Amino acid sequence: MRQFSGFPAKMQFTPIPNLFFSSLLPQITDMAELKVTLYIFWAVYRKRGYPRFITYRELLNDASLLSAIKETERSPEESLRQALNTAAERGTILYLSLANKVVPEDIYFLNTESDRQAVARIQSGEIVLDGLEIAARPAGTVAELPDIFTLYEQNIGMLTPMIAEELRAAEKLYPTEWLKEAVKEAVALNKRNWRYIARILERWATEGKGDGTYRRDSKTDPDKYIKGPYGHMVRR
Repeated sequence: MRQFSGFPAKMQFTPIPNLFFSSLLPQITDMAELKVTLYIFWAVYRKRGYPRFITYRELLNDASLLSAIKETERSPEESLRQALNTAAERGTILYLSLANKVVPEDIYFLNTESDRQAVARIQSGEIVLDGLEIAARPAGTVAELPDIFTLYEQNIGMLTPMIAEELRAAEKLYPTEWLKEAVKEAVALNKRNWRYIARILERWATEGKGDGTYRRDSKTDPDKYIKGPYGHMVRR
């Protein structure tokens, strides 16, 4: 371990509310969530203008942050997404999905009174961010999310564009009932993340579900999960 040389006599400080230490810190058990949360305090404080926020792209492009949350089981991007999802679900940060020239752009605010008002004004159209707008739904789509998306949001956490894409792929790969039951199993075991749910589905696809057999009533060929267009998601 490289020893820190100490703080200099003159330096800048990042203000963090006392409530963070008394209320939030005791609840945070994931180191990646803690590091990302503290980073957002620092990054947002350095911003100028109104409203102040940080984009997912900015977070993803910071090599120091990604190095700090690097894990053996998850890629830095997965760790970042999970940390942001957990912090948003906890209520530490606020999240908006916008679009930059039709490209999705997730932005994050601190959950302060000022930023809550700013988010509401952005959603109502009162504040327009330069180059960004509320992400519009594709033509022909309905307002309500499909059941699996609702199930995920109600039981696992915030639905991000990346998770939505994974769910759509999984819907084409696995029976809908499997998806629902995998979510329920993850909740029962307090493993509320998509990676764990995907592993449940992979296990059922390769080893069989429940009594060790595949769905007999559906006449489903188990090899379709391996040979199909999304077979890369399943490991033998």
